[in-house]
Amino acid sequence: MTGRWAGQGDRRAREFEAFVAGAGGRLLHVATLLTAEPDDDNPAARRLLADALARTYAGWERARGDDPYDRTRAELALAFARSAWRHHRGRGGVLTALSPQERLVIALRVYEGIAEEQTAALLGLPADRIRTLLTRAVSALRSRPATPAAGAA
Repeated sequence: MTGRWAGQGDRRAREFEAFVAGAGGRLLHVATLLTAEPDDDNPAARRLLADALARTYAGWERARGDDPYDRTRAELALAFARSAWRHHRGRGGVLTALSPQERLVIALRVYEGIAEEQTAALLGLPADRIRTLLTRAVSALRSRPATPAAGAA
C-alpha cells in the first residue's frame, strides 16, 4: 500500500513540476505586474507566486479536470487582493502609478485577457466596478509622461 501512495506522490510532483516549468514565467510576470516591482528586482512578486503555487500544489489531486493555470492565477489574484495594503506603493514597475485594485484589474483584464464578468466573479465585485477600475487605470497609464527609450540621450 505504501508503494502505491509513493507512486502517486511522484506522479503528482512530476505533473506539478511540468506545470510550473511551463507556466511559471508567465505567472511571475502577472505577480510582478500586481506588485508593481521592476522585472529584475521582484521579491514580493516571487513570494506572492510561491504562496499561490503552494496552495495550488496542496489542492492538486482535488483539482483534477480543472485548469491548473486558471486555478493558480485565481490564487495569485486573491492573495494579492487580501494583501494589497502591503503593495500600495509600487517600486518602479510598469504599473507603479496605479492603485493595487487597478493593477489587479489591468493584469487580469488586459494582460491575461479574462472577461469582465469572470474578473468580477473572481474578485467578488460588480461588473460595473471592474469596468470603472479598468477605465481609470487605462486613463492613468495613458496620461503618464512617456519615458525616454533606453540609451537615448
